[in-house]
Amino acid sequence: MKFKALAVATVLAVGASLASAQTSTWKFDSAHSSADFVIRHMGISNVHGHFGNVSGTINLDDKDITKSSVKATVDTTTVDTGVEQRNTHLKSADFFDVAKYPDMTFVSKQLVKKDGKLELIGDLTMHGVTKSVTLDLDGPSQVMVDPKGVSHRGFSATTSIHRADFGLTYGNGILGDDVKVSLDVEAIKQ
Repeated sequence: MKFKALAVATVLAVGASLASAQTSTWKFDSAHSSADFVIRHMGISNVHGHFGNVSGTINLDDKDITKSSVKATVDTTTVDTGVEQRNTHLKSADFFDVAKYPDMTFVSKQLVKKDGKLELIGDLTMHGVTKSVTLDLDGPSQVMVDPKGVSHRGFSATTSIHRADFGLTYGNGILGDDVKVSLDVEAIKQ
């Protein structure tokens, strides 16, 4: 009887070990991750911008990627378009209102395979408003190991958001309604 109990306990321990080997946690490497955006100005040119200090965590299920999840934060105070006067205006209450909303966040709800691609669906909270968005996902990359033996992976995603959905209506008629967003993330295995 003791042998049977020991055998069952061993099988359960091995099963739990194999299950945990399928799921891993990855933390964003902020030095190698970015969030970029493009918006039309007066319908004739594109203005490009960038956010630094992108952080987050990915729970990756290599066995079934659709069971993976992401939580990310973007520091809105780091907005940079290459023009200091415009950056200051974007940080004001007319746009991101960084004094009141210093971060935007994304929390995934579902990862689906569609037409051979991955779509990450989740809640984006920006300017105090939460809306569902869908990101077209590229990745994860293969694991790369740095000289210190640390594992890294890359992920990229794109989406387009309607800025008025988040209460960003300043400049209507001058600024485009939709903003193209691209994210590049390098993550480190924890």
